[in-house]
Amino acid sequence: MTIQLLNDRYQVIRTLGAGGFGETYLAEDTYMPSKRCCVVKQLRPIHNNPQIYQLVQERFQREAAILEELGGTNDQIPALYAYFSSGGQFYLVQEWVEGDTLTAKVQKQGLFSEGAVQELFMNLLPVLDYVHSKHIVHRDIKPDNIIVRYRDAKPVLIDFGAVRESMGTVVNSQGNPTSSIVIGTPGYMPSEQAAGRPVYSSDLYSLGMTVIYLLTGKQAQQLETDSQTGEIVWRQYATHVSPIMARVIDGTIAYHPRDRYPTARAMLDSLQSIANPIPPTQPLLTQPTVVSASRPQTVPVKPQPSHQSSNSQNNILMGSLIASGLIGASVIISQVLSKSSQSTADKTVLPSETPSNVTSPVIKTPTFIPTTPFPTQSPSSTTSIPPVDTTTLNNYFWLSQRLVTDADLDGKSGFELDIMRNSIFASHGRRFDNTELQNYFNNQPWYRPIYLPKTFPPKLLSKLEQQNVEYISKYQANTGLRYFK
Repeated sequence: MTIQLLNDRYQVIRTLGAGGFGETYLAEDTYMPSKRCCVVKQLRPIHNNPQIYQLVQERFQREAAILEELGGTNDQIPALYAYFSSGGQFYLVQEWVEGDTLTAKVQKQGLFSEGAVQELFMNLLPVLDYVHSKHIVHRDIKPDNIIVRYRDAKPVLIDFGAVRESMGTVVNSQGNPTSSIVIGTPGYMPSEQAAGRPVYSSDLYSLGMTVIYLLTGKQAQQLETDSQTGEIVWRQYATHVSPIMARVIDGTIAYHPRDRYPTARAMLDSLQSIANPIPPTQPLLTQPTVVSASRPQTVPVKPQPSHQSSNSQNNILMGSLIASGLIGASVIISQVLSKSSQSTADKTVLPSETPSNVTSPVIKTPTFIPTTPFPTQSPSSTTSIPPVDTTTLNNYFWLSQRLVTDADLDGKSGFELDIMRNSIFASHGRRFDNTELQNYFNNQPWYRPIYLPKTFPPKLLSKLEQQNVEYISKYQANTGLRYFK
């Protein structure tokens, strides 16, 4: 039996899906010489009241115009070919994207790696940033609504909720047009969206829940929530994910919008800043190494006009090492590093102000640098503590990647050791009873407090992290170096 042409033009090939708002078909455009394939969405209003049909039609036309603009300027949103109404129903004709949904990708290939998830974020967040710049909230991001295109492996965002909302138009008791439905998928939409008040970060929440599915294979409804905070508990199902990436994801799925990334651009900037993590700082008494222009540096420095003075300083330093022994060497190195770091700090440039002659690349990486200077003396110790150079302060994320050693701890103050040990807990969203310690971590851009001290689940810590906490704690007990009470 020959299927009747839709709008005397689109030959239906097969049905792609059906739901409460209508059906979706794969069709051929018989008016085009290529007989190109396209997607035809048949949409029907939830009410057949002729009094509000005109309102529905106006909303549909407005939303179709928005889809035309979005798809016409962004390659990762399907292009709108046409729209029309017939027999009391409305139709959208859109580009057919050949590829697999994220749901199909998981079913075919298994769980995503952290690298694959990061790549997805980096490719999709600019699309969301563009959508939000048009004052549009997608409202239905989920694994089924993201297609990985075959021809270039890029994610394509489909099925915007605004058109479906227009189909739900009704007139309230005051005679004003409104929507009688909530757009979104349970488990993938946050509470404010379920209440009918979506914001831009609502889409980030949905994207975060989508990524958790890719990493764990668990649908949103299968995950537990913290009974006190309402936060999603998911990390134990994705032990292959680094704490850094886990914190990024937590920054999307926080229960309250104020605790999430405010925009897609802010999240993208955060991801770009951790794309090249800095290795742990080496112990002081090691053989000096030559830093090349291609080696990552945390602070960009202008090249010195001549290497002669640098070589001269190195010769003096090595002679002092031989003459004075290890103790004297420690003092000299401390003084040299202090002067060097001061000079480096004077030459620091912002990423947006990097001059063309800077040889070291700028890498925006979350670091444990407080907004106030470190104290120079611990109240629990009467010994004088050397000032801490905050420009060379360790990036303590490595405590989740390798075991700590005495070489990592020697020479650090009680304050630094306390920060080092507690950073492991802070990386998993733990709050602290000590006000000064809590304020310190509040000032860190990567910190996302989720759990109260008494409700923090110890199982979030990996075995390696637990060992590092115990090792640092034992070291502090043996040396008497503690700052926070």
